[in-house]
Amino acid sequence: MSTFVVVGGDAAGMSAASKAKREAPDLDVVVFERGEWVSYGACGLPYYIKGEIQSLDDLVSVTPEEFREERDIDLRTGHEVTTIDPDERTVTAEGDEGTVVQPYDHLLLATGAEPVTPPIEGLEREGVFTLGSMSDGKDLREYVGRARSDERLQQPDSGPACQFLETCSGPVGIVGGGYIGVEMAEALAANGFEVHLFQRGDRILKGFSEATSRTVLEHVADQGVAVYLGGEVAELAGGERVEAIVTDAERVPVDMVLVGTGVRPRTALAEAADIELGETGAIATDRFRETNLPDVYAAGDCAEAEHVVTGEPAYIPLALTANRHGRAVGQTIAGEPTEGGAIAGTAAVKAFEMEAARTGVLDHEQARAAGFDPLTETIEAKSRAGYYPESGTVQVTLTIDQSTGRVLGGSLVSEYGEGAVHRSHALVGAVTEGVGVDELANYDLAYAPPFNTTWDPVLTAAKVVGGKR
Repeated sequence: MSTFVVVGGDAAGMSAASKAKREAPDLDVVVFERGEWVSYGACGLPYYIKGEIQSLDDLVSVTPEEFREERDIDLRTGHEVTTIDPDERTVTAEGDEGTVVQPYDHLLLATGAEPVTPPIEGLEREGVFTLGSMSDGKDLREYVGRARSDERLQQPDSGPACQFLETCSGPVGIVGGGYIGVEMAEALAANGFEVHLFQRGDRILKGFSEATSRTVLEHVADQGVAVYLGGEVAELAGGERVEAIVTDAERVPVDMVLVGTGVRPRTALAEAADIELGETGAIATDRFRETNLPDVYAAGDCAEAEHVVTGEPAYIPLALTANRHGRAVGQTIAGEPTEGGAIAGTAAVKAFEMEAARTGVLDHEQARAAGFDPLTETIEAKSRAGYYPESGTVQVTLTIDQSTGRVLGGSLVSEYGEGAVHRSHALVGAVTEGVGVDELANYDLAYAPPFNTTWDPVLTAAKVVGGKR
């Protein structure tokens, strides 16, 4: 019997294990996961901390018991793989019951990503959190719960929950203005905390267009979040517990700090086995996700993937990519070689009462490095027919190649529920297929007054930027 071993029990790993077992029932599938949680939606953690999701179990797609009993997968939680021996075709794992040496015929590394540790003094102090795992989410939820409870004790007549108070125990700080930083600003503010958000660059949500970033920043500030741009956080000051965030310009008192400065691929295990990394620092693979070692694959947040616009390897760790590529590996292991597909870097974020999405290449420097001559335009248009009640606006930024008209990327933002995210799907198609801007302007998009204008904002943006060529 052939044995397929998977290292890592989240999106890529469990997608691969499930697909392989489904397509090849006689295959022996063994999964090692160092934690207790598998197949969970880490993207939902900010909403669990906010209180919109009541239980961590709600974030779990498939339980360990279901994988073992219903899918016949040998899932070993609490086991950390420490060594890969490609010559002997074995992995060594450490668990509560000791050392396990497991032979493999095929091996998938789905070791994911880990939080970037910035060069900031005081990261070890109590009250400093990251949000890279379910355990991190549990710790943060408990912190919010304790603070709410303490505040209720101080103000017993103010109601049953801290979110009804003007302020809660705080203030709190967030270091990093990316997805996690913005989503957690909403989650903490919704629970009554005074939130201070620090971003070392000149704008938040750097992967989006400048126009989108600016619009979201203004909205976040309007919600009472104090945003500090362009300042380097040098220290999380205090004694045993964090007491302040210190930049090169100021000192801001805080009771808690969330460090959300991005992630990097977890590659130590691969490197020790002489598995090659790419220029991005993630594991390099071919289009079938196979590494330089025969029958050893890599997928998910630890691996590179080809970008649809540049044709070059890129590292953009996102949930759909992990699921897609894991499933493809499972199909390949089962006997049908399957490509995971390229990526466009499509992403979305909710920021209080706004939503934003992006896809493709927006940065002019990156576009020029790939051989394009970029042109960017931003428009604003109604989200629904002008006469329809409560219509809003959608801001669309389009970047194209001036010489060919090819759509390189797009960024959209609107009030929450006004369709920026769903409209981005048309741009994903255009970017992925290499469509020209004139073709995009002729897309036959749906229209009805409650949902859209006759000329969708995406079509309007295509007409405008196409006319500037």
